[in-house]
Amino acid sequence: MKRKILWLTLSIALVVAMLLASCGTATSTTISTTTTSKPATTSTGAVTTSATAATTKPTSTSTNASGNWWDKLGTPQYGGTMTFRINRDLNGWDPYAGEVAIQIYTGWMEQLFAPDYTIDPAVQSYNFSFWPNEQAKGQLVQTWEFPTLGTLVLHLRQGIHWQNIPPANGREFVASDVSYHFNRMLGLGDGYTKPAPMWASVAVWRSLLSVTADDKYTVTMKWSTNNPEFATENLQAPDASNCVESPDAVKQWGDLNDWHHAIGTGPWVLTDFVAGSSATMARNSTYWGTDEHFPKNQLPYADTLRMLIIPDDATALAALRTGKIDIMDQMSLSQGQSLKKTNPEIVQISYPNQYGTTLDPRNDKAPFNDIRVREALQVALDLPTISTSYYGGNADPWPMPLTSNYMKGWGFPYSQWPQDLKDQYAYNPTLAKKLLSDAGYPTGFKTDIVASLAGDMDLIQIVKSYYSAVGIDMEIRTMDDASFSAFVVSGHKNDALANRLAGSLGLVYYPLRQFTRMATGAGSNLAVVADPVYDAFYTKALGVTSTADLKQVLTDCNKYVAQQHFVVSLLQPMVYSFNQPWLKGYNAQYSAVTGSAGPQFLFFWPARFWIDQNVKKSLGR
Repeated sequence: MKRKILWLTLSIALVVAMLLASCGTATSTTISTTTTSKPATTSTGAVTTSATAATTKPTSTSTNASGNWWDKLGTPQYGGTMTFRINRDLNGWDPYAGEVAIQIYTGWMEQLFAPDYTIDPAVQSYNFSFWPNEQAKGQLVQTWEFPTLGTLVLHLRQGIHWQNIPPANGREFVASDVSYHFNRMLGLGDGYTKPAPMWASVAVWRSLLSVTADDKYTVTMKWSTNNPEFATENLQAPDASNCVESPDAVKQWGDLNDWHHAIGTGPWVLTDFVAGSSATMARNSTYWGTDEHFPKNQLPYADTLRMLIIPDDATALAALRTGKIDIMDQMSLSQGQSLKKTNPEIVQISYPNQYGTTLDPRNDKAPFNDIRVREALQVALDLPTISTSYYGGNADPWPMPLTSNYMKGWGFPYSQWPQDLKDQYAYNPTLAKKLLSDAGYPTGFKTDIVASLAGDMDLIQIVKSYYSAVGIDMEIRTMDDASFSAFVVSGHKNDALANRLAGSLGLVYYPLRQFTRMATGAGSNLAVVADPVYDAFYTKALGVTSTADLKQVLTDCNKYVAQQHFVVSLLQPMVYSFNQPWLKGYNAQYSAVTGSAGPQFLFFWPARFWIDQNVKKSLGR
């Protein structure tokens, strides 16, 4: 078998990202340690900065004395151009309209919260979207607290200014800008009475009742849920709903659908866009932010940030090899092996895919509405052998719970499963045949699997071979990307096809979002599960008021998912990020909607990257 790492198709990633947003699973939620009705104030301790830092030179003294990852990077340098690759065109510029250009929104706009960049990567993985509440910090927000459950008070960082572009003209960022953004998006005030179509169906935002500017720097948000994590986790989500646009620009132009109207408080100013070709941002010389590790240094370091639109991976890899782009993420093992031979100087970083790969049978149709059939599908597969022979050991060899085995401290990892549950996932073709016979299929049955032509056909052939050995005749049906996307969105309700390759387990994103993954009627419920016991976990999670209680509910939910075999666990492979050796500060930081247009950084990160000109010159670039 060809050693090729599993790669979920572009269309699956796009659709899953969209589905998560449409059903509330793409919005975030964070976990608070609050156990009383008056949660403690959460403060980042960050220092307010001003535009006067613009001329400050880099200092060689890091604030981290622990000898961690950052201390090995050297002294940051100003100047130069960073070039990233995007694999689809950009044709949307307004958060109100959705997430079309989410991969670059946060270049010029900012969010209320951001990850805490002082945390050592050995403590918190920068490759995951989920950052626990205690490891987050404010971005536009300085401090925050929950005076009562369901009430979140935000204290804005003072001294932040909009970019000096008409009609904002560099005025100060204030609380009414925050309330205007949410009122416009959700129809809660400022003349807006209906939510934006993109956000009307997002369940999590229906829980936000009001947003009020109490004074120049204080915002109060009222939520219908008492779980304090629900509010803060959702406000940390790196998506369009949390990008604060310029009210002045909206009032002047009505919308921001023209890229010329892009105005924010962020580290970059959008200066050029050529459809199908590139987008360019310039350094915001009056940006308020400074480097957490070099606090005298104003950000960003690079003068220019360019995004080249290159749909084809092979073309993008050629551009990486010749130094025309600085980063590619979500690449395969085979691509990394090839690159190592031609360009050993390029840095390769491996990390788990953001969700595992599953076979999602329709739980509402025979034969898959019988748990014995679903268990038979599982025990017919030899996962450790697939991990070794197909992935070359670059995949976790064990079954995946709902929450990834890699997400430490959360969920119900395979290592904690009781032996009787492990036995339900261990390779056992004899048991598979018995289960099928007990379910009324002594000679097996015929079924189909549908996948995108861009999918992993080798993996599907392996699955087909294992199933054939126990009497399951699985026909492989393929579709082009567009047709497959439509097929997934529709839930294939009018199609006889019963299976599809998807990613419903091994999730590494925010815990509260995970509960809706298989919720009845949810767009992300690819296996068409309708189980009231499962649905009750989300309701219970919304009612807890402590991190410990939320972790327990998530553990119970994971255990139930594993016991019910709603979907068939395949494996969670490692994927790879490639970057030029002159790009410093990069550690495969999580990209916002991983895989669908990468890299799609929360642009909080690239402001902290820099180009080492000495390394670049030494390589003749």
